[in-house]
Amino acid sequence: MNKVTFLYVLFLFSAVFAYAQKPTSPQVTITGKIVDAKTNEPLEYATVVLKDIKTQKLSGGITDEKGNFNIKTPKGTYEVSFEFISFKTVKLPNRVIDKSMSFGTIKLKEDAEVLDEINIVAEKTTVEIRLDKRIYNVGKDLTVKGASASDVLDNIPSVNVDVEGNVSLRGSENVRILIDGKPSALVGLSGTDALRQLPSDAIERVEVITSPSARYDAEGTAGILNIILRKGKATGFNGSINTTIGDPTQLQIAPNINLRTKRFNLFTNLGYSYRKGPGNSLTNLSAFENGVLQSTRIEDREFERERKGFNGNFGLEVFLTKNSSITGTFFIRDSDNGSGSTNNIGVFDALGAQTLSDIRIQDEEETDKTTQFSLNYTNNFNTKGHKLTVDFQYSDSEEVETAFINDSSGVENNLTEENSQNTLVQTDYVLPLGKNSQFEAGYRGQFQDLTSDFLVTRTPPLAFDPSNNLVFNQNVNAIYSQYGSKINKFSFLLGLRSEITDVKVRLVNTNDNFDYNYTEFFPTINLGYERTEKQSFTLGYSRRLRRPRFWFLNPFESRNSQNVIFKGNPGLIPTFTNSFDLGYLQKIGKFTVNSSIYYQHAVNNIERVSRDEIRPIGPGGTNEVVTIREPINLSSEDRYGFELTTNYSPSKTVRLSGSFNFFRTQTEGSYLYEQFSIDNNNNIVSTPVEQDLGNSNSSWFARFNSRITLPGKIQWQTRMFYRGPRKTAQSEIKGLFSANLAFSKDVFKEKGTLVLNVSDVFNSRKRQSLTFNPSRDNPTTINDQEFQWRVRQISLNFTYRFNQKKNQRDRQRRGGDDFEGGGEEFGGRP
Repeated sequence: MNKVTFLYVLFLFSAVFAYAQKPTSPQVTITGKIVDAKTNEPLEYATVVLKDIKTQKLSGGITDEKGNFNIKTPKGTYEVSFEFISFKTVKLPNRVIDKSMSFGTIKLKEDAEVLDEINIVAEKTTVEIRLDKRIYNVGKDLTVKGASASDVLDNIPSVNVDVEGNVSLRGSENVRILIDGKPSALVGLSGTDALRQLPSDAIERVEVITSPSARYDAEGTAGILNIILRKGKATGFNGSINTTIGDPTQLQIAPNINLRTKRFNLFTNLGYSYRKGPGNSLTNLSAFENGVLQSTRIEDREFERERKGFNGNFGLEVFLTKNSSITGTFFIRDSDNGSGSTNNIGVFDALGAQTLSDIRIQDEEETDKTTQFSLNYTNNFNTKGHKLTVDFQYSDSEEVETAFINDSSGVENNLTEENSQNTLVQTDYVLPLGKNSQFEAGYRGQFQDLTSDFLVTRTPPLAFDPSNNLVFNQNVNAIYSQYGSKINKFSFLLGLRSEITDVKVRLVNTNDNFDYNYTEFFPTINLGYERTEKQSFTLGYSRRLRRPRFWFLNPFESRNSQNVIFKGNPGLIPTFTNSFDLGYLQKIGKFTVNSSIYYQHAVNNIERVSRDEIRPIGPGGTNEVVTIREPINLSSEDRYGFELTTNYSPSKTVRLSGSFNFFRTQTEGSYLYEQFSIDNNNNIVSTPVEQDLGNSNSSWFARFNSRITLPGKIQWQTRMFYRGPRKTAQSEIKGLFSANLAFSKDVFKEKGTLVLNVSDVFNSRKRQSLTFNPSRDNPTTINDQEFQWRVRQISLNFTYRFNQKKNQRDRQRRGGDDFEGGGEEFGGRP
């Protein structure tokens, strides 16, 4: 952190703490205890709601682990309510509170009708709406039982995970993924692989943040996906064990264990998985000259992947005082993966006669080990949201990949070694101002040091050596402040974030250096209007950026195919986006509609583009067309769309939900590159070309979920997804449909649950695309490709819970979440 940043942070917190010492108006204190009327056990996280009869304003608090509450409030006349999920509410109307007083012991009785409802809630994905985000409680969603974090995300409205594991939000892959609100080693060096290895049972909820407040990173132009891991809140020793078997080969065990006492909370999420599954791809690369077909290259590749991985998350929370705690967490991921592929290659002339036949065999081994240590200090000064948190996190990731390739032109060995150290320092301070306002400020420092060494050796040597060694350093210092308030039915949250970025890219083999230093400001505005309890409006604005990740900057060339290659671009600069989001929520009886209209304007937008080169390939070094795919900065992109999510529950046995997202993009920009050709003397010559990549495209995707209770209390869940076709200036991607089925049955007096899951029932989850180089209007090559990452999966999952009721676990979690402090929760309601 430079001196200017340090002085700014020091001044900011000095001002905040000085303000915090200002005297407040005199208040009285109400105390009491809430217990279960049947067992006399204290109810932790029960709520006390104070409704001012005169102003109709709400305030209140929650009970501690002994069921006690201690709440400060101004003098007045209130309607006092004592509530706990699945218990009947006790109300005391027109209670005059003009001095400190005790309500004694309040006994709540269970509500049988609500208990039936809670059992269903615990089994489904529920949604909570906040001023700046939507929260999806994963619960016991059947279609993701025994699956991974990727499958969980793919089941969330607004989110899509393609066949290669790339995550997109509202059709854009420029999305930031956080774990427990922070960048994490759980995402790893290769985010898609890490998400596939994190078991779904370790996830409690996913927050979809399309209009992030200033508290969050400015990274991610489409928004943020925040994955919250499970941390037990129930007192005593409890947990669950989750096991899965499947075909193609799938074995998984994921225990979650928790021990909570008055002094500490010990929690752990473990997971071991073994998967072995086939995949395939078919590539048809046609070359043209003046619109006339010259040759066709067909690559038919079959591959088999083997993945073994262990994930361990160990945490200890120590309660220092009634309001403060310190939590240490250690995470480790250790995986050993392998894959083998056979690529049958055939080259044909214009008349269809075969001129070359080859088999390219590739065997890969990859080890990935990540460790992360986190330390958190939290001090809740009172029950009104006055809070200070301090975080420190350090992670070390190492990935080693070896590949052996054999074809008729020779033998090739590839070695890739990547190592990354990441350090995070963060502090957040929340200060309530009066009853309905609060101020928040904080600092976050993220520091990454990464090396990537890619070595290719081949006999005989390649005419073009793709080996390279990259050193990447990125330091980001950020400070923010925000202020929020609620005036009657209107809420607002205004924030400003400043991020100072220092990036260094070193290409050791070529001695090329790329340095980027910039300071940017990111304002955020979130407005909310709650017209009634069943109707509300939100409006959000944020400025955000997309920093190129190291794999987009690394110019190494993929080696799965000799003729279709992806490489990075070290000259990429960040994308900056201004985003607007208008949301509407309406509840009509058992029908809920949540919709939004959004618009984004991006400059220096990062897009993947394609171009052709002529290289000596194959036996004898024959000159052939090679398609190069790489990311570049285009001038601008305008994206706008409409999103609709609905939920309908006609009865306790039938629950239906659906989502629809339509979006349109308008891209402007050009691509300057060297176009290669062969002259009459069979020499390779190049010509500079500037290609217009301006393009407009409309697309959509829809998701439907149904949950039906069959006779015998068997739960039947169906999920269907369709993504419409898309196109860019150089490519067309066909529509994709997939469907999942799941059936579950509780056993052992609801301590255990069996789930039969069929993923991709019709084996239709395939990406089919056409790429035209240099353009669709006048192509010199057309690449027709079909890719399937995994085939249909059938699995059987069994979960056993000990000292843990389904409904009890869920309501304790929900009771705590509704009263979490922090600026990101301000103005929200479930």
